[in-house]
Amino acid sequence: MDIRQLQYLAALAREKHFTRAAQACNVTQPTLSGRIRQLEQELGVPIVERGQRYIGLTAEGERVLKWTHLILDNWQSLNQELGQIRSRKGELVGRLVLGVIPSALPKVATLTNAMQQVHPKVGFTILSQSSEEILRNLHDFSIEAGITYLDNEPVEGLLQAPLYQERYCLFVSASHPLAQRSSVDWLEAAQESLCLLTPNMQNRRIIDRAFTAANAHPSPRLETNSIMNLLSSVRSMGLASIMPEYFIDVLGKLEGVRAVPLANPKVEHAVGLVAINREPRSPFIAALFAAAKTL
Repeated sequence: MDIRQLQYLAALAREKHFTRAAQACNVTQPTLSGRIRQLEQELGVPIVERGQRYIGLTAEGERVLKWTHLILDNWQSLNQELGQIRSRKGELVGRLVLGVIPSALPKVATLTNAMQQVHPKVGFTILSQSSEEILRNLHDFSIEAGITYLDNEPVEGLLQAPLYQERYCLFVSASHPLAQRSSVDWLEAAQESLCLLTPNMQNRRIIDRAFTAANAHPSPRLETNSIMNLLSSVRSMGLASIMPEYFIDVLGKLEGVRAVPLANPKVEHAVGLVAINREPRSPFIAALFAAAKTL
């Protein structure tokens, strides 16, 4: 058994398709299939359900996959620590994979910038994921850290570092009748032609709860999993949308768009950095949380 075999198995479980898994690992499909068959022979158990296409893992394969994720995570942490030791200056060199809820994507640069100020040779892969995907991917080690809600998800037992409070505004075109208001009630907002994130997003579930608390039941004209699509829909289609207040500053001057604070009820939630709490702690995770505390 070797690391490559485990990497191929993890990729197959993630992609649920032999060809896509092989492409992700930069090998041919026969190579990936052959190495996984070798792993089955070495362990003496069937790992993959056999068929004309990928069906899934066997019960034994699911157990092997859990150990695979754990071994790969520790192997990566070991390489990070040894890389730091090998470096002449003891600096971190490598890449971190972060899962980030869509509403926090414009804000993530403040964290990555703080990290790079101290560790300029660390790169990042930023993935837009729902809060549920972030929790799942943390536990199967396909991401190393996440930025998600701290008070709306089961994050107990994870390392946590608050980053900011998310508050909400109604985004409308500059010519909209509500554009010059100092605030808008949630009940009023429900009467507008709305574009919102899709219901699987935690941000949308927060918004839906606020509408329920205001005894309002909107019917969105458009739903999307893209924040940029929400903004373009406000600008181009004349729709209204509900997005975090900080977009006003982080995205720069939004030409032709106004953000009006929402009230009655007042809604705000903590957003922060999360990672698996384990020892020994990866040098990258330790450095990332140190950077988060400086914000």
